[in-house]
Amino acid sequence: MKNIGLIGGMSWESTALYYQIINREVVRRRGGLRSAPMRIASLDFEEVASRQRRGAWDEMTEILSEAARGLVAGGADCVLIGTNTMHLIAPAVRAAVDAPLIHIAEVTADAIAAAGLDRVVLLGTRFTMEEPFYREVLAARGIDCVVPDEVGRAEVHRVIFDELCQGTVSEASRRALQAIIAPLLEQGAQGVILGCTELPLILGQDDCPVPVFDTTRLHALAAVDYALGGTAH
Repeated sequence: MKNIGLIGGMSWESTALYYQIINREVVRRRGGLRSAPMRIASLDFEEVASRQRRGAWDEMTEILSEAARGLVAGGADCVLIGTNTMHLIAPAVRAAVDAPLIHIAEVTADAIAAAGLDRVVLLGTRFTMEEPFYREVLAARGIDCVVPDEVGRAEVHRVIFDELCQGTVSEASRRALQAIIAPLLEQGAQGVILGCTELPLILGQDDCPVPVFDTTRLHALAAVDYALGGTAH
């Protein structure tokens, strides 16, 4: 089994999901007491988030590239960045190491295409919803994505940072997110991307009338595929 390298801690709440999903899937496929060989570089999210707010992407590129190099030096056969937002700098991190980087948006786009959909809602941090990096990956596979209006984007961002990243799951916020999604579905969106690795803590398939694409799970399962002998993006 190949060794998985995960850059986590952004936030640790979703990093815990990665660890759980990966190991449960290895047990499901291999049985017994099997678990995944993993290296985890867990960053201090406050240091990352403060740079996000300042737009210091060059500083974050060096931090994540250094983490990726450390994982590979420690034996990781692939690298995952355990957050959607920080894939804004994924090309630079990918270039920093010899091991393959499994890209969360590429994995998600493949799942959407396999489902036969071409127009989806993208929920995530303000950076993910407003910067072009995520939409460009989807567009390259013929998928159009729509995002909430300014008020909706602010609310999604608030729920992520002020609640989910701090371990709070509110029923009122779940209903608010459903209300933000509803008009976008009425406008023709066929599915919903949970484009923040914390969003699966509050939204799931039972909360939406259309297919939901849980990026945390899709990314983690892609890592298992690779670890058990598959290829990586």
